[in-house]
Amino acid sequence: MPSTALAGIRVLDLSRILAAPLATQTLADLGAEVIKIERPGVGDDSRTYGPPFLTDQDGEPTDTAAFFLACNRNKKSVTVNHATAEGQELIRALAARSDVVVENYRAGTLAKYGLDQESLRALNPRLVYLSVTGFGQSGPYAQRPGYDGIFQAMSGMMSVSGHPHEPMKVGISMVDILTGLYASTAILAALRHRDATGEGQFIDLSLLDCGLATLSHFAMNYLVSGEVPRRRGNGGYGGIPSQAFECADKPIFVVAGNDKQFAAFCAAVDHTDLLQDPRFATTAARITHRDEIVPVLETILRTRTRDEWLAAFDAHDVPAGPINELPEVFADPQIQHREMLLEVEDPVAGRLPLLASPIRLTGTPVEGYAPPPSLGEHTTEVLGRLAGVTEDQLVELRARGVV
Repeated sequence: MPSTALAGIRVLDLSRILAAPLATQTLADLGAEVIKIERPGVGDDSRTYGPPFLTDQDGEPTDTAAFFLACNRNKKSVTVNHATAEGQELIRALAARSDVVVENYRAGTLAKYGLDQESLRALNPRLVYLSVTGFGQSGPYAQRPGYDGIFQAMSGMMSVSGHPHEPMKVGISMVDILTGLYASTAILAALRHRDATGEGQFIDLSLLDCGLATLSHFAMNYLVSGEVPRRRGNGGYGGIPSQAFECADKPIFVVAGNDKQFAAFCAAVDHTDLLQDPRFATTAARITHRDEIVPVLETILRTRTRDEWLAAFDAHDVPAGPINELPEVFADPQIQHREMLLEVEDPVAGRLPLLASPIRLTGTPVEGYAPPPSLGEHTTEVLGRLAGVTEDQLVELRARGVV
């Protein structure tokens, strides 16, 4: 059974690609009914963002990209052409019976079809309407297109990532993913307000804003000190050590965030003499003399294998971890214990592996997962139940390309 945390909440999902679909997937995981509107015959653009593509039970590739599978589980797919008058009426009918609408079209686009927040909230004043755009609903850049890498660059995220001589993008689409988290939080807050007052509201969420907000303490350090953060590659800004090190075979990441942990680190590597050096005796001193102590630690850690150091650090309660590639991640006993990898029955693939939700609720657990839907899989059921469309009408609408 799916979670019951958001049972009774209906989300009309007009979004595509990644940021907003991740938000609606979170709501679906938590038990909301999420109705994903897709273009007839085409669907969400991300269905074609491959390879890799899902393979069927005979090992043959399908036309569904793994990218799409990452952010569309637990949803219902309904195909409606919003560019047609009849399609617009169908979407309005669904919005009138929904609690939330989510879209990520460029600012002003849906107003041309009468599907903007003002139009839909006039039909349903309790509606929470969230719009994800690159730059927000107003401002000099409001009409610009944009993608994750652009927002990593413009928000300052790239400026604090990478090696000293080279700004670097985070490997995954980090701004999209974090925007999805901000979006789901904002929707839950707006629903709480709606339930208390009876009034819905509009949520204007910008990828650029979210990218900047994620700079968090880096941005605050700059605002307080006026100093531009330096890029430190795989080194952090906390205590010393706080970075990746090469071992005799594989790399490791070690953090000693305070003096107690540094003393434990020194005991683990059998170099308590470092504690007697005034340059390294305190956290502040180690940060000041970072360029002197890091080469010393690099030399020490190259003398043993990664697993030997991990065992030593674990014995001395020093925070450390292997730098895993994905096969090692999914083989990790802690990941397996937390059941972060699951399989669901899929009509095409047979068994489909999925990442589990990391949310652990004791009263309303996230435990019922449905595979991402095939294109238009739920059109008949949803439009019949919520828009009163008969089977004969559906045949006619399909013939005209409306659904």
